[in-house]
Amino acid sequence: MENPSTPSNFIKNVITEDLKSGKVKEIVTRFPPEPNGYLHIGHARAIWINFTLAAEFGGKTNLRFDDTNPVKEDTEYVKSIQEDVKWLGFEWEELRFASNYFDEMYNRAVLLIKKGKAFIDDLSPDQIRETRGTLKSPGSNSPYRDRSVEENLELFESMRAGKFSDGAKVLRAKIDMSSPNINLRDPIIYRISHTYHHNTGDKWCIYPMYAFAHPLEDAIEGITHSLCSLEFEDQRPFYDWVVAECEMPNVPHQYEFGRLNVAQTLTSKRKLKLLVDEQHVDGWDDPRMPTISGLRRLGYTPEAIRNFIYETGISKTQGIVDLQMLEHFIREDLKLKAPRTMAVLNPLKVVITNYPEDQNEWFEVENNIENPEMGNRQVPFSREIYIEQDDFMEIPPNKYFRLFPGNEVRLKNAYFIKCNDVIKDEEGHVVEIHCTYDPETKSGSGFNARKVKGTIHWIDASQAVPAEFRLYEPLIKAEESDEEMEETEEKEEKTFLDQINPNSLEIVQGFIEPGMRVVAPQDKFQFFRHGYFNVDSKYSTPGHPVFNRIVSLKSSFKMK
Repeated sequence: MENPSTPSNFIKNVITEDLKSGKVKEIVTRFPPEPNGYLHIGHARAIWINFTLAAEFGGKTNLRFDDTNPVKEDTEYVKSIQEDVKWLGFEWEELRFASNYFDEMYNRAVLLIKKGKAFIDDLSPDQIRETRGTLKSPGSNSPYRDRSVEENLELFESMRAGKFSDGAKVLRAKIDMSSPNINLRDPIIYRISHTYHHNTGDKWCIYPMYAFAHPLEDAIEGITHSLCSLEFEDQRPFYDWVVAECEMPNVPHQYEFGRLNVAQTLTSKRKLKLLVDEQHVDGWDDPRMPTISGLRRLGYTPEAIRNFIYETGISKTQGIVDLQMLEHFIREDLKLKAPRTMAVLNPLKVVITNYPEDQNEWFEVENNIENPEMGNRQVPFSREIYIEQDDFMEIPPNKYFRLFPGNEVRLKNAYFIKCNDVIKDEEGHVVEIHCTYDPETKSGSGFNARKVKGTIHWIDASQAVPAEFRLYEPLIKAEESDEEMEETEEKEEKTFLDQINPNSLEIVQGFIEPGMRVVAPQDKFQFFRHGYFNVDSKYSTPGHPVFNRIVSLKSSFKMK
């Protein structure tokens, strides 16, 4: 795997010092997704950080599902997350579920009650919010805060036994309603939810809140460095409180890093799920989605994503990375891997009138001029070919060097041809052009009597293989970032759906070389002048290949 180590960063420095001082003997990290959606490009950074840092220091990483909210979770997501982590090139030490610790979490909650550190509250969710206070004003105590330990224990057991309806009661930590950190103002640690759980079934009707469960999970698993994104920084005091007050024998420590935000890319599971549920896309793996499965189906490679994460680095700051930076790495990864072939996406027929009608010939062409080890292939040529409609104009502008009446161009790897006649339909649309070729100009012959400025690609019509091409653009309009969309929702009461690019997908029908008649899902090619393409894993079938454009060939982006 490329880049087995991480660049110098603050977390790496902490780990180095902890090992040097003897504070820890072995590094243990975890990647703890909630199985309530598919992983996206932002998760790729968290995966890379946890697995790579642990491996660099000879440690281990667990894959743990934080499945404490059965209302939103599903085994479909559990399966997809495992597939994505493996596809990215990482292997976990142990597969864990937070739900496997529900008995232990319940016992620790009972311990808090016995210590006078938790109480049962009858206030409604709205009332709890109202009494919580603001960033500038303290909260107020619940009228149920001073219940006796005995009453709290009895009520908590009744909650577990299913004697109360959803929302009737909650268990809250008893900390400090005047704390400047709102997360310490008696946060809820258990709620009632009569919901079937994908792992525990109907065993439980009360479930721990994530903020309470997560530090317990880390402590139970012996996690040494709990690495998470920056939005959990304010939760760290409660994290430490839970570990201490629940008297956990292992004491993990939380460290936060900046999230990875990519321009024109959504990283909100809620928004992504809405796109799927309302069928704005054709599933979580739609190639326009920023999910790992969507990027995989589009044609991204795990190497490109890992290299992208490596270059973005690890820091404490939040920022937005240019989408073109991600695209840069897939180009770099595929330029020596992908065969370079020809495809015509919007075909226009060309008849070479002076080419013998019964003649066929084959040209031997390199599969990748930058990688000779990929060998050569045979490309057929005959009297009728297809070219791109954009490669012909009847009345061209200045400096147009492709085909037009009276002009001569080179056919890639073949001959010079000259346009002599244009055939139109009854509506005046060009449907066919007639050309002549010069047999002395065969590619590789050394002909240099005259030069042409234009080179165009083509497909032999007699052996052309029909194919479908899906041309993708970013799903979100260029002028909107994820942060700007949040602001738009609040201030202008517009939803992020208003920012969807209506031109994010164009489907065209064209032709590929006959040598590509048999392709497999995830096969990748560079189509001359068009870009890098991937065989779609959902819609491509034998006899009907479908190609997703991964990225165009060129970009103005430059790596610093």
